[in-house]
Amino acid sequence: MLDSTVAGLSGMLAGFNFLFQHGLPNVIMLLIGGTLLYLGVKKEVEPLLLVPIGFGCVLVNIPLSELGEAGGLLKLLYDMGIANELFPLLIFVGIGAMIDFGPVLENPKILLLGAAGQFGIFLTLLLALALGFAPLEAVSIAVIGACDGPTAIYVASQYAPQLLAPISVAAYSYMALVPIIQPPIMRALTTPKERVIRMGAIKRSVSPRTKLLFPIVVTLVTGLLAPKGLPLMGTIMLGNFMRECGVVARLTKASENEIANVVTLFLGLAIGGTMEGHAFLKPETMAIFGMGFVAICLDTVAGVLFGKLMCWLTGGKINPLIGAAGISAYPMAARVVHNEGQRYDKRNYLLMHAAGANTGGQIGSVVAAAVMLSVLKGMGLI
Repeated sequence: MLDSTVAGLSGMLAGFNFLFQHGLPNVIMLLIGGTLLYLGVKKEVEPLLLVPIGFGCVLVNIPLSELGEAGGLLKLLYDMGIANELFPLLIFVGIGAMIDFGPVLENPKILLLGAAGQFGIFLTLLLALALGFAPLEAVSIAVIGACDGPTAIYVASQYAPQLLAPISVAAYSYMALVPIIQPPIMRALTTPKERVIRMGAIKRSVSPRTKLLFPIVVTLVTGLLAPKGLPLMGTIMLGNFMRECGVVARLTKASENEIANVVTLFLGLAIGGTMEGHAFLKPETMAIFGMGFVAICLDTVAGVLFGKLMCWLTGGKINPLIGAAGISAYPMAARVVHNEGQRYDKRNYLLMHAAGANTGGQIGSVVAAAVMLSVLKGMGLI
């Protein structure tokens, strides 16, 4: 009797030990998946992405589900659209169809704010290399600082697929947290006088021909200077060209609605399917989240400081707050800047100016990724 009791207890302990060693990571990830669903549904934080990502995370961590294994639904979605970079590129067509480059063309110097808003990417690249990440991994991590989910997914899926899950989740999480992360930095770096600078209305003088030629010129220049980034820039400019040419309204509408919605669903499920507990819960995951946060903070700092420089050079005609929109969280960062400006002056309308900087940031993030990939190709690393 005693022997059987001891044997039973030993079996229970062995079972708990097995669960701790093999099942605990999955339990933790089930909780994380539930948290993502809560944020998407209850708090409405990037619901179009967090809901499918969270549900995919739950599915892949259910014991014996095999959905993330070869032949499983989530693995099929991953192979169908992430392993070959199709999903992020299709999303870029939709983004291009939604963007109006008019504010940038009306005031081209605003593009410089988009360039300054990518400064944190390169500093984070150096930090990742210093922490021992391989060059391709470091580039993929640094792109989180672009605050551009599709770009981060594209680069990571192609050059660091083993880090795709934490990089994707970090990129979209920080995109959702832009309204929380940016305002304290903006207030710390600007004076009360600078925050109430009014920039006036943007003139609508750009001709339709200029707006039509712009995506073609940008595609050609990017393709010649940084050909590794041409898939990214080419697809976003294709969407914009369809928008401006006016003769393919059905394709434009489909790109920004039906295609974008379906691809976003599949993309979210596929990303969630990579969040299996044993693969996701590693020290490097926390390091990636930490460096992503640093990158976005540095981007905001660089953008605002460059905005202050432009304010000084123009004799106080540019509100430095719009520099924070130089990241590519489009159009969220522009709304954050507008709201921050109205916090101090209810009649200060910065939205269109911030949208111009935000558009420049969208271009800047793609160019930054393209430049880094082209440099790596020149070094023979890819």
